[in-house]
Amino acid sequence: MDRKLARIERALAQLSGHEACCTLCPRECRVNRKEGEVGICRSGVQASLSCALIHHGEEPVLSGSRAARPDSPKSQDAPSPRGSGTIFFTGCNLKCLFCQNYQISWLTQGRAASDEELAAIMLDLEKKGAYNINLVSPTHLIIPILRALDQAYRRGLRIPVVYNSNGYEKVDIIEKLAGIIDIYLPDLKYFSPDAAAKFSGAPDYFSHARLSIQEMFCQQPALILDDREIARKGLIIRHLILPGQTADSLAILDWLAHHLPRSVPLSLMSQYHPCFRAPAEIQRPLAAEEYQAVLTRANELQFESLFIQTEGFEPDEHLVPDFSRPDPFKWR
Repeated sequence: MDRKLARIERALAQLSGHEACCTLCPRECRVNRKEGEVGICRSGVQASLSCALIHHGEEPVLSGSRAARPDSPKSQDAPSPRGSGTIFFTGCNLKCLFCQNYQISWLTQGRAASDEELAAIMLDLEKKGAYNINLVSPTHLIIPILRALDQAYRRGLRIPVVYNSNGYEKVDIIEKLAGIIDIYLPDLKYFSPDAAAKFSGAPDYFSHARLSIQEMFCQQPALILDDREIARKGLIIRHLILPGQTADSLAILDWLAHHLPRSVPLSLMSQYHPCFRAPAEIQRPLAAEEYQAVLTRANELQFESLFIQTEGFEPDEHLVPDFSRPDPFKWR
């Protein structure tokens, strides 16, 4: 733990200048957050969060809702009462037009939290039985998050920390998190600059995401599970398949197969639902045939650990969270 605290102290020292001239992400807005200026993410110097809860909707190795291994014979076990200690931060540096969390990513519905309060939230989630602290959209708030983690570790936090990111990262920032983050959970959303520009206003998305994910792999090259089949360390790469964009998904699979070991866990997500400002061409659910085409290619490329979703193809199969409620995932 002393080593982790030392790494946090060093990272905070290296990142301190970003509060006055923010270049934490590829947007490089260069705003003075100390003076109240805001960039794309609409964030200040304090953490801003929507909610923190025990969440069962992540990959099984994180939420424990089912047996962890994709091929486990226990995969039909009943959901566990424990789960991932998930903290949903407000604001986002990517701003996908179709974001299902638009209430917090675009509209920034939430509240500021001091470093002390954020540390207390982490400790409370651990006390409630969370398997990990799952930081959702941490990129733009990494400085106050690190300050809170420093306090939480000093007050006894022991569970793993998950960096749950959209993948639009600067590799030099990820390098500074070495020895601090236990589990990386990045999206790899786009291969095509055109798709990234059209849907997220970030034509340089893949050029940054690929370098950051490779660095995450260098830091956490193997998924390590405990005796409950819950992740302690590792990397899981997520890819949300968009309707009409299977060619881009196939290109991502090909790139992964040629640049990372096939043993790296890959989560192929079918849960797309048109939300917020989704353009006309993706104003429909993903078709089962589209998802199957991507899954078939993943099997042909012999990825060894695949997390798959077999639902989400009908309008009532995937329900969008409502962050105006205490539990966004507790549907009526």
